[in-house]
Amino acid sequence: MELGRFRWWHIAEVLRIEQDLFGNEMWSPAMFWNELAQRHFYVVASDGEAVLGYAGLAVSPDEAWVQNIGVRRDAQRRGIGRSLLEALLAEADRRGIKQTLLEVAVDNAPAQRLYATYDFEPVGIRRGYYQPSNTDALVMMRNA
Repeated sequence: MELGRFRWWHIAEVLRIEQDLFGNEMWSPAMFWNELAQRHFYVVASDGEAVLGYAGLAVSPDEAWVQNIGVRRDAQRRGIGRSLLEALLAEADRRGIKQTLLEVAVDNAPAQRLYATYDFEPVGIRRGYYQPSNTDALVMMRNA
């Protein structure tokens, strides 16, 4: 597996992963284009040919937000999500960010466990955050 910068030509593959993982709550092509246009930090994990996963980080002067992390179902449980998260946290550290936050579905216990191993702690709930399912999001924060 190799990590590299997410580029516009990865969007089509990433959208297929989004559709499979998130269905009606997937990000649109325009959302990814906007993230890239805003120069947010995005990475892809690949096997040299196909995208296995992707992750993004939006950075402001005071904090960073993990925008998304997705790993193709047939590539899960191989440490790819962990590697993607580590790349985002390394970028936040490189930029001197002291506080990193994220939202995760309240029913996504495996992701919550992963984030907890990197010292993310629950700090709030966003009711009905994920649409159209109306699923709540758990807000988690990590201090550097």
